[in-house]
Amino acid sequence: MRRLVPDRILLGIVVTLVFVGFLIFSSASLGLLSRDGAQFSSVALNQFLFGIVGGGLALFITSSIHYRIWRKSAFYIFLGTLAITLLVFVPGIGFEHAGANRWISIGSFSFQPAELLKLGFIIYMATWLSGMQKHIKTFTKGTLPFMGFLGVVGIVMLLQPDTDTYAVMIIAALAMFITAGGRVRDVAIMLFCGVVLILLLALMRPYVMDRIMTFVDPAGDPLGSGYQINQSLIAVGSGHIFGHGFGQSIQKFEYLPEPIGDSIFAVFSEEFGFLGAVLLVLVFTAFAFRGFRVASHAPDLFGMLLVVGFVTLVIVQAFLNIAAMLALVPLSGLPLPFISHGGTALLTTLAAIGIMLNVSKYQKRSVT
Repeated sequence: MRRLVPDRILLGIVVTLVFVGFLIFSSASLGLLSRDGAQFSSVALNQFLFGIVGGGLALFITSSIHYRIWRKSAFYIFLGTLAITLLVFVPGIGFEHAGANRWISIGSFSFQPAELLKLGFIIYMATWLSGMQKHIKTFTKGTLPFMGFLGVVGIVMLLQPDTDTYAVMIIAALAMFITAGGRVRDVAIMLFCGVVLILLLALMRPYVMDRIMTFVDPAGDPLGSGYQINQSLIAVGSGHIFGHGFGQSIQKFEYLPEPIGDSIFAVFSEEFGFLGAVLLVLVFTAFAFRGFRVASHAPDLFGMLLVVGFVTLVIVQAFLNIAAMLALVPLSGLPLPFISHGGTALLTTLAAIGIMLNVSKYQKRSVT
């Protein structure tokens, strides 16, 4: 009997990202020492306990559960995560920060339920698409219900608002739709609708328009809307080829907003330079290639769609974060997977990786 083992190369890449990510996070967290109300020790401890220890346990559990079990309860998992996400609108449970209702607070513990919703979303989407394969090329039975499903999720995400996370979820869903056999013409229609939605959001929500205008002209308001991107570019540029060295970033002390959040790549680039930044991008690229290779060897369409969805979530979010710090796309506020602050985000990401590893155990042939 063949011994079922997960894809060792994919696991090795993930372990590398987690280990390197915590080192980068620890260095960036030192920037909190100069900021009022922030404690380096508590932030680093929470990241370690919830992210690495809790995430490692979640990975072990999900990698041990046969991936087809998720299909049986996919609808209830999605409804449960959607219900938890709706709690952000309940007074006394959800709380507002920076004009957004994205967090749930229970005692001293707080988290973003959208991280859980992403898991439920991908699992249910993989279930629905694999079950609708015969109709996926028809507009009325395939594309239209798919768009309706995205619309329901969009209402919850945009009311918070969490436009950036919703955009990543849409891209992951489109990747799954194409993998399931969706027509390019229908994808083009959905992309057109997405562009219209972005234009409407820009007109209705000033912060969206500010991001677009800052992207067009980063130097237009260097002390206002363009402050973060200008400080990020200073950090990246000052790293030169080899960087200042581990822990030696200057920008993380008071200059960079969110040095442990969406600006953490800028801190890393300042400390490890161009070569370090390129190596990090290559590791994420290796994760993408290995993940999609596992998907191509999945034993069935459901397993393939699960892996495609989870890999796309991680990679799109990673490269949007990095591109935003380099002024290649508008600022998004998205954290860098495996690295940015957020113990719950790392835990749920590793839970998703565990499902991917379980799919890899049943691959159709050996992957090398």
